[in-house]
Amino acid sequence: MAFIEFNHVGFAYPNGFSAVEDVDFQIEKGENIAIVGQNGAGKTTTVKMMNGLLKPTSGTVIIDGKDTRNFTTAALSRKAGYVFQNPDDQIFHNTVRQEIEFGPHVLGYDKEKVKELTEYSAKLAGLSDEMEENPYNLPLSIRKFVTIASVVAMDTDIIILDEPTAGQDIRGIATLQDMIRELKQKGKTIITITHDMEFVVNNFDKVFVMAHKNLLKITNPKEVFSDSALLDESMLKRPYISELVLQLGLPKNIISRKELVDYICAPV
Repeated sequence: MAFIEFNHVGFAYPNGFSAVEDVDFQIEKGENIAIVGQNGAGKTTTVKMMNGLLKPTSGTVIIDGKDTRNFTTAALSRKAGYVFQNPDDQIFHNTVRQEIEFGPHVLGYDKEKVKELTEYSAKLAGLSDEMEENPYNLPLSIRKFVTIASVVAMDTDIIILDEPTAGQDIRGIATLQDMIRELKQKGKTIITITHDMEFVVNNFDKVFVMAHKNLLKITNPKEVFSDSALLDESMLKRPYISELVLQLGLPKNIISRKELVDYICAPV
């Protein structure tokens, strides 16, 4: 049995609006997954069913052998941590330290463990110098790292990031990349919703492409960005390097700056 299983999952809101229809996939523990697709494709609804914020109205969601419909959101939050797209929907403490330490404290860790997880997560997110600041005195890009650190501090097996690069500069994106790399090395399962195709190319080996409230394809970045029909159906843009390569008539499988430089510099 896979670590995460969606078996013909659908979700409809009480008003009858169907957000996800017959989604079927498996994710193994420790995988690093990007979920891409336009607004309305069903991405956020799908990941919210992984930690119990939403429960499927059809099919089953299995997390580490447990049917999510049989467990509360609080119980599932010990297994899957979710970082909201908008940090202001998540932050409610007066200092960065209080915000980060809240999760592990609620989970019942002892004082030393709470301190260890809080300091580790703050350092990983580059927040060690902002611990006594009110989060709302910090810019939006830094507040996003506060919410990421607060979920990392819970030490869950699954970490879900919803549009983490939105509003980030080059330095922030580099910090995110370092965080994902380290968390993956620690065996965490990372699931990231993103519209940032450069971020997908540089950080993920497996991509879930969603459209029409369903999952179109599970593949790798090279196949995604060389498949014009898939890009058109899912309304995705190519990364700028991939678009440049296409315009220059170079091989379609070049999708990163390094690959382009290697191709140009290769001996004839």
